[in-house]
Amino acid sequence: MDSASTPESPNSDNNHNMTTMSPTSGGSVGASSSSVALGSSSSSPSPSRYESQKRRDWNTFGQYLKNHRPPLSLSRCSGAHVLEFLRYLDQFGKTKVHTQMCPFFGHPNPPAPCPCPLRQAWGSLDALIGRLRAAYEENGGKPEANPFGARAVRLYLREVRELQAKARGISYEKKKRKRPPPQQQPQMPAPPPTAPSAGSA
Repeated sequence: MDSASTPESPNSDNNHNMTTMSPTSGGSVGASSSSVALGSSSSSPSPSRYESQKRRDWNTFGQYLKNHRPPLSLSRCSGAHVLEFLRYLDQFGKTKVHTQMCPFFGHPNPPAPCPCPLRQAWGSLDALIGRLRAAYEENGGKPEANPFGARAVRLYLREVRELQAKARGISYEKKKRKRPPPQQQPQMPAPPPTAPSAGSA
């Protein structure tokens, strides 16, 4: 498969910005239902950061399908094509993933550089799939046919998470929220003992 067009500027993994190609105008795939028309009144709410990123990701994926050899339509896109897309994005990654032969394998803070490859961070890929999964259904796709929710994609993300956790010596486990201790009912002080009456013997 031929690679897609060279991106203008790959973005950092830290902000989960996965836009790697400048979207082209036109085409049903690149269109987004959440886009705001230019020249609209100032009362129109501007899209949130999440919505803007989701639209860019959707356009990027649409451009990838166009550049695919042979070109792919969205209706024929499967989970396998989504995996190809994720592996394609690795060439723009900025996260060092140590191999088992590297002396820094499992070291969270390597003291020196090494020739290990750069990859997309698991957190970036996980967030990207979440946005594309939502965009697919917003653009007319059926939930049961959503390729971004395919079992193969979920397994791939889990594999990437485990591999990167071992290679980088970090944990991706979600921190459990500490439950507040149960509030104890305030104990009422015991009533003072009654003094014996003077008439009692």
